[in-house]
Amino acid sequence: MKSPHKGKTGLRRLLNALGYSLEGLKAAHKNEEAFRQEVLLAAVLVPLTFVLEHSAMGRAMMLASVFLMIIVELLNSAVEATVDRISLENHLLAKRAKDIGSAAVMLSLINLVVVWVLVLLG
Repeated sequence: MKSPHKGKTGLRRLLNALGYSLEGLKAAHKNEEAFRQEVLLAAVLVPLTFVLEHSAMGRAMMLASVFLMIIVELLNSAVEATVDRISLENHLLAKRAKDIGSAAVMLSLINLVVVWVLVLLG
């Protein structure tokens, strides 16, 4: 069965995708405390990458680790929303999905710390 939402092409498809992406960012900001906290952290770290004296590669790695953290948080929030949409009852598979998403966020945060420490220590 073909989705009725598919079929747009070219510039119209790109504009629709941009709109959906902005709606997703707004929804995450409105509904997800962890996302707001990580955006606040990014608001500090991103400018800091340009203040600190490091190579372009070091800056790129620092920025990538910040954006990876935000991306993983968005995906985790999507998993949680999907699981909650299916059922709010306690279920082993729902718990597993949410725990795995949480683990991914934790690893992205560890990655951020490791990258920043390694770059800053040179």
